[in-house]
Amino acid sequence: MTTDLTRIPLHGRDGAFHVVVESPQGTTVKLKYEPELGAFTVSRPLVHGLRYPFDWGFIPSTEASDGDPLDALVYWDQSTYPGVVLPCRALGVLKVDQKKKRGTGRERNDRLLAVPVIAARAQNLHSVKELSRREREELEHFFTAAVAFADKDVRILGWEGPEAAERMVEEAAATFSRKAGR
Repeated sequence: MTTDLTRIPLHGRDGAFHVVVESPQGTTVKLKYEPELGAFTVSRPLVHGLRYPFDWGFIPSTEASDGDPLDALVYWDQSTYPGVVLPCRALGVLKVDQKKKRGTGRERNDRLLAVPVIAARAQNLHSVKELSRREREELEHFFTAAVAFADKDVRILGWEGPEAAERMVEEAAATFSRKAGR
């Protein structure tokens, strides 16, 4: 019997929220966890020359407005593996909208920026606003370039700090709990 990683607890013993890694730093394909299979599959290759700048994954026991768990980019200088669970704290959120997966119109698909609580080199970093403007712009460019051929028409709406990110996690956890009947 396999564990459904989308349903593991949101918070660890230390109060930090969990991030399940799908595509590790340096990966040139987008990996996606498929709960029905209990495995990771290749969602799509990234465009030539592009790779994930940091570990990419999702926050379990959450449901975002697009129906998937919240997306998270884990800002640190290490690379892990698909399925690794990292206790994290929020740095901020990149607000994004894109074409709906199904039907017409647009939907929000924000990306949380988080840092592992064990990331000693980032212990003094508390907000996305502490990153340089250049680094925030590079992350924005990565997210638009990563879907350049996916017909998503991604629009960057701006950055918000850790408080907005924490609110987003709690709201997505409440949505997940309501739909799961908890």
